[in-house]
Amino acid sequence: MTIKAALCGLGRWGERLIDAVRGSDKLRFVAGVTRDPDSHRDLAARAGIALIADYGAALRDPGIDAVVLATPHSRHHQQIVEAARAGKHVFTEKPLTLTRASAQDAVDACRRAGVTLGLGFNRRYAPAFVEMMHRIRAGEIGEVLHVEGQFSGPTGYRLKAGNWRATRAEAPGGGMTARGIHTLDAMIQIGGLVSTVYAHSDRRKLPADIDIDDTTSMLLRFESGVTGYLATIFVTGEFWRVHAFGTGGWLEMRGDTELVACALEGAPQTVSLPKADKERAVLEAFADAVAAGKPFMVPPEEAVNGIAVLEAIVASAGSGKPVRI
Repeated sequence: MTIKAALCGLGRWGERLIDAVRGSDKLRFVAGVTRDPDSHRDLAARAGIALIADYGAALRDPGIDAVVLATPHSRHHQQIVEAARAGKHVFTEKPLTLTRASAQDAVDACRRAGVTLGLGFNRRYAPAFVEMMHRIRAGEIGEVLHVEGQFSGPTGYRLKAGNWRATRAEAPGGGMTARGIHTLDAMIQIGGLVSTVYAHSDRRKLPADIDIDDTTSMLLRFESGVTGYLATIFVTGEFWRVHAFGTGGWLEMRGDTELVACALEGAPQTVSLPKADKERAVLEAFADAVAAGKPFMVPPEEAVNGIAVLEAIVASAGSGKPVRI
C-alpha cells in the first residue's frame, strides 16, 4: 500500500522531505499546498506533484490519504484538527504545537477521528541513537540515573529579520523548536516523562531584529526520578550529544553515527555506525503506521509532554523559578 500525501509548505525543508521519499513504495507526495503556486512551478515539475493553493481543497480531495505539514509552528494545531475532521492522516514537523493545551487538543482530535498522527522526530532514526536505545533497553548500563543533552549550532546567524523562524512567537525557548526539542525527545525516551523544569534563556549575541534567544539551558527532573540537563545554543559550532548514565556504566552518542560505551571498569569503547536517511525512515514509519492502522512510534503522552516542557521553559526563564508540569 502506498500512502498518497499532500505536502503543506514547499520551502527548503519541504524540498528535503520530497527528496527523502523519492522512489519509496510506502509514501508518495502527489500534491503540494502553497499560497503562491507560481513560485513553486519548477519544484512541482521536478517532483511530479500537483500544486494546490488552498489547504481545504487538499483535505476534500479523495485522492489524498494524508497531509504532511512543514508549515510555521503556530499553524500546526489548527491544520492538524482540520485534517482529522476531514478524515486525513497527518504528519507534522516538530514541534507538534506551541502549547500543552493545543498539543493535547490535536492528539484528541486525531484519536476521535481514528486517524494516525505522525511527528517529525527524524533523529529517532539516527543509527547511534537506535543502537543506544537498544543497549539501554537490554540493561547494558543498568538503571538510568541521569541524562544529559546538547543540540547546538550556528543556525541563529543564518536567520533573516522578518522570517517567521526569527520570532519569539514561532520559536519560544530560543533554539528549542529548531534543535533542542529533538534532544528533549531523546531524553524523554530514556528517562520517561518530565515533571519539573528550571530554565535560563537569553539573547546574548543575536541582533535586536532577530527576536529570539540564542542561549537556552535547563535542569530537568523526570517522573521516574531521573535527573537531567539540556542546552541548545544558536550561535556556536555544530554539536549534538545525548549522554545516559546508569548504575552499570554510561552511553554517549555524538552525532548520527558515533556511540561511546563505558562499563564500570575499563576504557570507553567507540562504535562507528553507517549513515542512514533519517527523513525517509520517519516518513516511511508514518506510512507503515497508517497502512497497519496502528499508532505512530511517538506515543501521544510523550509528544504532549515535550510541548509542556517547551511551555515550561519560557515560564521558568521568565520567572526565575522551577516550573512543575
